[in-house]
Amino acid sequence: MNKYGRLLTKIRVHPLLWVVSGLSMMTGYFWELLALFTIVLIHELGHAVVAQFFNWKIKKVMILPFGGFCDVDEHGNRRMIEDFWVIIGGPVQHLWIAAVIPALHTFGLLSADYAQQIVQYNWMILMFNLLPIRPLDGGKLVHLYLSTYQSYLDSFRMSVIISFVILMIFHFLVFFIHPLNINIWIILIYLDVCLWTEWKQQRYMLMRFLLERHYGDQQSFSRLQTIQAHSQDYVFEVLSKFKRGYKHMIDLDGMDGEMTLDENEILYAYFTEKKVRARLMDLVYVS
Repeated sequence: MNKYGRLLTKIRVHPLLWVVSGLSMMTGYFWELLALFTIVLIHELGHAVVAQFFNWKIKKVMILPFGGFCDVDEHGNRRMIEDFWVIIGGPVQHLWIAAVIPALHTFGLLSADYAQQIVQYNWMILMFNLLPIRPLDGGKLVHLYLSTYQSYLDSFRMSVIISFVILMIFHFLVFFIHPLNINIWIILIYLDVCLWTEWKQQRYMLMRFLLERHYGDQQSFSRLQTIQAHSQDYVFEVLSKFKRGYKHMIDLDGMDGEMTLDENEILYAYFTEKKVRARLMDLVYVS
């Protein structure tokens, strides 16, 4: 089995989905559910195939009762173009699905009504997934764009804030237009929980980014950035300013003469020597 075939072993189905499937069979909506989750599976495998092409570490492809996600063990240190194509890898699958379904109907493999229903589901999932709300693909694209000129931490925070504002707008729209649509409310609540969790874990997300930068071997630096800092600044304050795609040099003031630290010195002191409460001046004096 080649590396793409092995992706099939990464597919996981949430147990609750089997319950939903059973209910759909009893209520006569099995074929509709099958169409929905086949599209979702193809979408997530699109992400996984592109990630596999770039040799990313893929943990699992999870199918949920109300969507799915491709869980990768990469945390912002690959080239941005790779990140872009991995994100886009899901949405582009909807284009060939939209072309194939009418062809299947033409050859008599699908009824006209069922083919039309699948096409509607296909476009609905695509448009929803491109909304600028984390953890949807649109929200990930917003984060990727913001990270081109902001630090990793600031871009992450801003993408969560933007997602929250847009999600609140959707809450109001649903409340006034479809207040009794349980399916939509379940999805919105799921997104609420995801955003709240990501906001609480922003420091954890930064630590993953920095740890991979320190210990990983897949970093891609295309530019050099100098960070101006004071000798009294804490090491973590400087680490919070790190940007993806940049190699950092830290210029210190508040000391006799000029002093420059390499980012590797900062990362080594923080993670290897465990100097989590150290100031920059402590690193200079030790060295």
